[in-house]
This record gives sequence, structure tokens and C-alpha cells, in this order.
Amino acid sequence: MDYIRLGNSGLQVSAITLGCMSFGVPDRGSHEWSLPEEQARPFIQRALELGITTFDTADVYSDGTSEEIVGRALHDFAIREEIVLATKVHGRMRPGPNGSGLSRGHIMSAIDDSLRRLGTDYVDLYQIHRWDPRTPIEETMEALHDVVRAGKARYIGASSMWTWQFANAQYTADLGGWTRFVSMQDQYNLINREEEREMHPFCLDQGIGVLPWSPLARGRLTRDWDERTNRSETDQFGRTLYTQREEGDRAIADGVASVAQARGVSRAQVALAWVRQQEAVTSPIVGATKQHHLDDAVASLDLTLTDDELAELEAPYVTREVEGF
Repeated sequence: MDYIRLGNSGLQVSAITLGCMSFGVPDRGSHEWSLPEEQARPFIQRALELGITTFDTADVYSDGTSEEIVGRALHDFAIREEIVLATKVHGRMRPGPNGSGLSRGHIMSAIDDSLRRLGTDYVDLYQIHRWDPRTPIEETMEALHDVVRAGKARYIGASSMWTWQFANAQYTADLGGWTRFVSMQDQYNLINREEEREMHPFCLDQGIGVLPWSPLARGRLTRDWDERTNRSETDQFGRTLYTQREEGDRAIADGVASVAQARGVSRAQVALAWVRQQEAVTSPIVGATKQHHLDDAVASLDLTLTDDELAELEAPYVTREVEGF
């Protein structure tokens, strides 16, 4: 396992991040396909054995139960100082006008709730899950700065927004003398490459680490195009993704299968290797509900695609509307 600086920060993250959205009580929230605690714990333990030290969750995943499961497992299987624990704030966690978003009030209560569920005094990376158009960015950045100053988070990051919004947040932090974001968690894979236009060049210029979510396009790049899974049938948010250019997307998936067959490796390894070889990317976030998901993710670190293979994988891409914000 390689360990890489997250942007210009001093924080070292593993080259693969374990995404923990797939762990949680299935009937809490909207993730019917998530794994309950007794099934989730072996995946977290195995990830640590493979050298994965970076774990990404969010308060909203399975109504907070993902944080609870991850926190208990890491307490039992890991040394706190040797892991990087990331969570997020923005989604609705309680009724009422202040139960979601990025207001000072919600951030201050949300961080304390996340720390309680995770069973830790601090998170290494506290991320805003989405942009909040209702709250002045000055209020959000100052509140996040105060979270860092209080020792409740070591670094802050952002996720899925327009590049102008991210730039606004960074320069607002500079003007206020507040903590800057060190990372951007965005949707990025062979089927959706729109972040290459503005977000990734901005991150490279500013020394910001990129942690792509859905690097396997919700599994669409790892199986036959018409094959369905329990998650694909029940993931309400996932149904809104990868529907714009179906024929072109199918061609991309076929290309992944072709390269994988020629190399004698899994499709997941090829798709992840492509993401990892992109200059802006620090550590793709990979979920796991089967053992081979972890094995494929780590095996992808040893796969380097040739220029011809990269060209074959990229050729069918057609621009699309931004989605997932």
C-alpha cells in the first residue's frame, strides 16, 4: 500500500480509501442495500490488514448508523493515531429549519454528534457534503475554522460543487484568515469525466487533493451493462446517475471489459487503475460489500495501463451534463 500526501497538506492517506456508505442499519435512511454491523466489521478489519488506513463516511449515511459501526470497528481493530477518519456534514439529520445545511448552528451541533457516534475526540478530515446556497459562505468557513481550532477536526474538505463555488470558499477563507479546504471529493470515473474541465485543473493549481467518489460508476464498469444488483435496484440516488448517454457509456464499459480480458485482470482493477493514473487524483473512494471488492481495489495499485490502453478506454467518452451535485 502506498501512502500519499493529501494535496499540499501534511496528512498522509492510503492510496485507496474505504468508503463506508455501504455499512449501516438497512432500514435506517435510504440505503436498503447497506450491511449491518456484524456483516460490515469483517470488511473494515480486512481493509486494515491490506494497509488501507483511510476511511470515509458521513453523518447522513443510514441515519448516523454508518458512523456508529465504523467508529466501533476502528476502536476494536486499529490504533486511532494510525488511521485517517473522514466524515461529512450537510444532510438532514433532524426535523426543523436548522436540521441540515452549513449554518454555524448546524455545523457546531453536527460535529459533536458525529464525534459521539464515531467514539472519538476528533476527525482527521471534516468535509462539507454539498454546497449550501442558503448560508453565506463566510459563516460556513468561519464555523469550520472554529471546529479546527477547537481540535475537533484536523483538516477540512469539500465535495461535489461547481468550481466557482469551491474557489469562492477558498478565497473567502484566505480573506478571513480561516482554515482552507485541503481536499475535494467529487464524482469521477470513465463514464463521468466532467471534473477534468475546471475542478481538477483548479485543484492541481491550488495543491488540493482529490478523493473521487464512485470511481467504478456505481459498479456499472465492473459487470455486464444489463446486469442488475440489489443496490442498483434499490439505490434511489444511484438511479439518477449514468442515464444520459447510455450507448456511449455502454461502449466505455465494453472497453473496460476488453482491456481486462486482455490483461487477465478484473474490470474493477482496470477502471480503478485508470482513475489512479489521472494526475489530479490522490485516493479513489471504494465501497465494499463483497470480499473481492477490497482485493480488486488493492490489486489495482499494481496495474499500470499503457498509453494505448488509456486511449482505448477514453475514446468513447462524450460530454454530458454535470450530475450528482
